[in-house]
Parts: sequence; structure tokens; C-alpha cells
Amino acid sequence: MQDFEKLGAFYLGKTWDAARAAVTDDVVLYDARNLTTHAVCVGMTGSGKTGLCIGLLEEAAIDGIPAIVIDPKGDLTNLMLAFPNLAPADFEPWVDGDEARRRGIEPQELARQEAARWKQGLADWGQDGARIQRLRDAAEFVVYTPGARAGIPVSILRSFAAPPAEARADGDAMRERAASLVTSLLGLLGVDADPLKSREHILLTTLLLAAWDQGQDLDLGRLVQAIQSPPIARIGVMDLESFYPAKDRFGLAMTLNNVLAAPGFQAWLEGEPLDVGAMLHGAGSKPRIAIFSIAHLPDAERMFFVSLLLNQTLAWIRTQTGTNSLRAILYMDEIFGYFPPTANPPSKLPLLTLMKQARAFGLGIVLATQNPVDLDYKGLANAGTWFIGTLQTERDRARLLDGLQSASGGLDRAATEKLLDGLGKRVFLLHDVHEPAPRLLATRWTMSYLRGPMTREEIKRLSSGGRSAAAAAGAPAAVTAVATPAGATAPRAVSAPTSPGAPVLPPDIPQVVLAAPAAGADGTALVYTPMLLGTAALRFVDAKNGVDATQEIALLSALPASPGAAAWIECRAIGANPTSAQPVPGAHWGPLSAEASQAKNYGRWKREFVDAVSRDRQLQVLRSARLGQASAPGESERDFRVRLRESWRERRDRDAEALRLKYAPKLERLQAQVERATQAQAREAEQLQQQKVQSAISIGATLLGAFMGGGRRSTIGRVSTAARGVSRAQKESGDVDRAVESLAAVQAKLQALDAEFQTELAALDTSFDAEKEPLESIPIRVKKTDIAVRAVALAWVAE
Repeated sequence: MQDFEKLGAFYLGKTWDAARAAVTDDVVLYDARNLTTHAVCVGMTGSGKTGLCIGLLEEAAIDGIPAIVIDPKGDLTNLMLAFPNLAPADFEPWVDGDEARRRGIEPQELARQEAARWKQGLADWGQDGARIQRLRDAAEFVVYTPGARAGIPVSILRSFAAPPAEARADGDAMRERAASLVTSLLGLLGVDADPLKSREHILLTTLLLAAWDQGQDLDLGRLVQAIQSPPIARIGVMDLESFYPAKDRFGLAMTLNNVLAAPGFQAWLEGEPLDVGAMLHGAGSKPRIAIFSIAHLPDAERMFFVSLLLNQTLAWIRTQTGTNSLRAILYMDEIFGYFPPTANPPSKLPLLTLMKQARAFGLGIVLATQNPVDLDYKGLANAGTWFIGTLQTERDRARLLDGLQSASGGLDRAATEKLLDGLGKRVFLLHDVHEPAPRLLATRWTMSYLRGPMTREEIKRLSSGGRSAAAAAGAPAAVTAVATPAGATAPRAVSAPTSPGAPVLPPDIPQVVLAAPAAGADGTALVYTPMLLGTAALRFVDAKNGVDATQEIALLSALPASPGAAAWIECRAIGANPTSAQPVPGAHWGPLSAEASQAKNYGRWKREFVDAVSRDRQLQVLRSARLGQASAPGESERDFRVRLRESWRERRDRDAEALRLKYAPKLERLQAQVERATQAQAREAEQLQQQKVQSAISIGATLLGAFMGGGRRSTIGRVSTAARGVSRAQKESGDVDRAVESLAAVQAKLQALDAEFQTELAALDTSFDAEKEPLESIPIRVKKTDIAVRAVALAWVAE
């Protein structure tokens, strides 16, 4: 049995010999890095497609690679059914009771048979319960059920939030994202909208882009309000009322509001936020296989959610650094209707964009389908790996070959057709552009128990144990970028008589009114209390740890209690860059001290603000001494550990590649020597055989001449000639022995060099554990010269 536990290699099965219709001993190890050029798996029902893809996801989990798994049928939830003990009791809850009745046996007996079958199947492919335990230890497996509470529900509210600043900088990407999001939303409302002609589509897209351009988040409730009272006056060259009158907008708002108010829709608003970065890793930095089961959803809601998830994934990769290693996998089973060759559903544009751009960020896309006509082959031109199983009809095969030839280029159609003739159950044609030629693959036995699609009740039973832990891991605490000073308390409220009107102040005193609710908590009027607001941009620099970051801060402080007293003694941080809002009608205003009414004092308070910030503000970063890397400002410990894991994997891949490059020339030289020595041995052996034949002929002729009474002189001559022939034969025999010895010596050198290479490869550092990596907390203080004060103003804060 060959060793298949290799660095960055996925054990998918063994080579299939079509001529003998048998599995060979040649293990198929798929290079994980090849998956960054994406993969497509095609095969009819019963071809083994699901087993192949589950096996690929199992290998990814063992290698510490997280995955987003979209499961429209419910088959991929079988990834949760991996039982290291392979005990019948583990299988019993999941065996098919109807199958047991058909066989005339009890479910317990069927479970015993299934456990024995799975144990034997694993053993046939060199696997056992220990490898299953390794799988379970390597990653978390979680089932999400958007729009339902069977598994972990998913909140879609975050999907309408403003994308990160890096993503907003790409205007085309933002327009594509907004258009796709609106198309899926209108599809949920039953509106088939053309992005270029539908005023509903144009209005909603404009509202989203207007909010995102300001960095403002939206949710569906705010979107309803924005439809009724848009923050825009014109769309294109037309005024808003001419383009979309208020009466008509009210109808759209009511339709969307009805969806929000529907009891069944509440499940879409609770659960973990749809945050791809958080969902890819569980507690700490542990990789997660996040399975999104959507079999329970109607078609419109499926399309809605898949489009949201693809857009969130696209936004996530645009916040990642580039890498040549495989960072994560996006797998979608049964893509029928989501990536068609002609139509343009909401899911197609983000998926097409991912196929084009995800490679640079280490995200591998894997798509599976039963029917070749489901695929847009022009869109799959970036797919570097194709797994082709048994197809239903000759027409399907012809369609697939046409598409594969178009997508891959340089395909030997005749040779490929011949290979396709050798397919059977669990046998696939593996076409990898990184390999010299296609080959046939017999897929290995999966570690997960393939019991078929799960119902919502089964998913609920399966997920009940891990739901709370997974939900808790979904919102990790961030490393504080700008710390609050030790011992600081909330600003004190001023208890004094109030007035219904704001005080009149000189125009050179800057003022802001911070946003407030419409009424006090107890229904009384709001009171605006005067405070000091300081805003600044802080630059934190630490060359040793590679930190050069700018942070925006906003601090609120109570006004000095007495003339000449210092400000900023008690303060708290609020959201950066606060903007002034309109005062709430009917609110009251607190009294203002004489000092706060004089513009000259704000210059002093500005200097004190700089002193307080330089004294109390610091940036905390985490550092890994082993990898020599520090966390980014605002990066959570979990995200930093995830990045360390990726950096280590990249370094591991580089070291392994460097080792291969180091030994490749030596191995090639020795292999060439082996080839020459083999040829020399064959040549010497042939010469020896020829000499033996010639000597035999000479000796025979001599004996015959003597027997027939030839002359003495003639007989002596022949004897001499025969003797020389025997001597030459002995010489040729020695040459053969020396050729054999030479070949053996070269082969020994080759084996020794290969052993040396394997030893050095095995000695590569594979012990890194991101979750246990010791981290040092490093404080970085800000210098006064690196503090750029934006404003020190009088702030009116509602209480």
C-alpha cells in the first residue's frame, strides 16, 4: 500500500485500468494548489459524483482548508456522519428503516451490516477509524439552514450592509454587486425585473449605491423607509417624482414590507450573520466546513440566498491578500439553473466573477451537476480540472466534449472519447490542465457515511449538539485598535434646568448634534446635554513589527466642571467621524457654561485633547515570534491565527517546492544514468548471445571436420579458431557482468537519493498549530506629531 498522507495532496482514489476493468495500485494524489484554478464535476445519478466530491471535501478538511458548501439536495449533510469508532450504534440512527423492512431485518441488524460494510470499504482503500478521527479533529462541521431553524439559522441583514472600503473603491464591482442583490430581492418579491428597464430595479440599485457610497449600512427595514423617502432628488436626468411617483413607490414599499411581516420570513432575520470570513472558521482559528442546506426552500428563496452568499463571498475575497496556496473552497452541488448557458439569473454574475477573480486570492471553486446542458462552458473557461463520470446519453457526452474542448483547448477528442468508454460506477475521467494527459480515476471510499439526503427533522437532530457552540463562535471579539484609557468612566450628565431652545453661540464655535431616538425611553422629551467632542486621525508606526496604520477616533468628554479645569479627564470613544444630525423636534437643551460659550477656550481644549490622546491611546497588536508576523490593526485574534495558518501553509508549500527543485536535477541525472546502464546491459547481453552462437557453430564445424576425416592441418586450424571464439564469448560474458554491476550501482544511488529526498521532505516543519501558537501582545503608542486633529467641537448629546 502506497503512503497517501502527503503535504498539500488530496487522496482521491487510484488509477483505473480500463483494459482489465480493475483498480491499480497507483494512488491518485491531487495537488491542492491545482484547485485554485477551479474544478467541475459532471456525472449522472449513480455515477459516484457525490462520493467523489465528499471525498475531496474530506481531504481539504484534513489539510486544514475551510469550505463553503452549498447543498440544494441535502446530500452534503452526510459530511456530518463520520464515525471514528465505526460502531453499529453510531450508524443506527441514520440507517433507512424502510430498507430494513424490505430486507426483513431489524434496524439494529441493518446498522450492524452497514458498520461492517463501511469498515471493510475503508480498509480496502487503506483507511480506518483513526483517519476518521483525524478528519474530525482537523475541522469543524456545521450545517446552516437559511430560512429555517432546523440547523443554524442565517441572518441576511448583514447582506445589505456597506461593503468594506477596499471593495467600495471598485465602482464597477459595487454596481455589479448592487444589481445582483436587487435582482435576487425582486425575484423573492415575484418581480421579474430587467436591470436596464425596470424602474423598481433602478430605484433600489440607486438607493443601495447611495448608502454604500457614504459607508452607511442598510437593512430591509431601512430600505422600505428609503423607498418612501429617498435621500436622492434625481435619477439620471429626471426628477424622482417624474421617474417614480410617491404613490407608486408606496406600493413597492408595501410589497417589501409584507414580505418582512410574514411569519415565515422571521427565520431569515435571526441566527448568525451572513459573514463568510467568520463562517469559514470556528472556535479559535479552526477551519470549518460550513454546509448550507437549502433543500427546504422554494426556488425563489433558494436563488435569493445563493445570490446573497455568492456576493458575500466575492466581497470577502476582495478583502484578502493574494496567495498561490489554496485558502478556502466554495463548493456547489447541482448547479442546475444557477449557471445556465443562456439565461442570466441573479446567481450567474457573481459566480462568473468568482471564476475569473478568486484564483488570485486562493479560493477554489468546485461545481457539480448531473446534466452537461446545465453549464455555461464559456464561463467555465477558467476551470483547470474536470471530473467526468458516467453520462446518461450520447448527446450528453457530445455536448460535454464540445464544451470541454471549448473551455480547455488542445483537447485530444478521440483519446478522450476512448477514455470515456471505460467509465463505470465510481470511475471518472480526470482532466487536469496541470498534468500531461487525462487519466481514469477510481474514487476512494468516503470516510463519511453516505446515507442520502436528510430531512429537516434529521438535520435538527444532527445539529442540536453543536448549534450553540457554533453560534457563539460566529462573532469573535476583535482586538481593540484604540484602547479606552484605564479607569475611564462614562461622561457625567449635567443635572440642571433645561430650555426648549438651543443657546445662541458665536459662529466660530463648531457644533454638532449627535443622532438620537425620536423620544425618551419613558416617553418624555429628549434632553440634549453639552459635551466636548474631539476627532482625530492617529498614525501608529512600529517599523520592527511592520505596523504603519491610521485610525480615526472620536472621543466624548464632559465639559470642565470649573473655570480653568482640564478637559478629557473622563471620556469615552464613540463611532469615528460622527456627523451632525437634525435636532429632534420638541427636545430640550441643557445649560451651557460660560467657558463653553467662548471660542478661545476651544484652542486650549484642543491642545489638552492631543495630550490626552498621546498619553492614553495605544494600538494593541499580536505578534508570532515563530513566523515573525504581527496582526493588522483591528484584526481579531482568531482572524490573525487564520492568517498565520495560511502563511505557514504558504511557507510549507514553498519549502516543499524548493526541496523538489533542489533534488530534481540530481534525480534526472541518475535516471538518465539508469537508462544508459539499462541500454548498455541489454547491448552487452545481445553481443554475448551472438558470440555464444558463433562459438557453438565453430566448435561444431571442427568436430564434424575431424569426424569426416579432414586433413590434419585443416582440423588444427579449425580448433584454433573455435578456441578463440570461446575466449571472446568469455570476454563478452564479463562485459555483461560488469554492465549488470554498473546498473545495480546506479540504481542503488538513485534509491539512496530518493530516500534522502523523502527524509528531508518528511523533516519539513509540519508541527505548526495556529490555535496553540503563542502570541505576544505588543502595545504601540502614538506620538503627538502623529496626531492629526480633525475637530474639537461642542457636541449636543441626547439623553
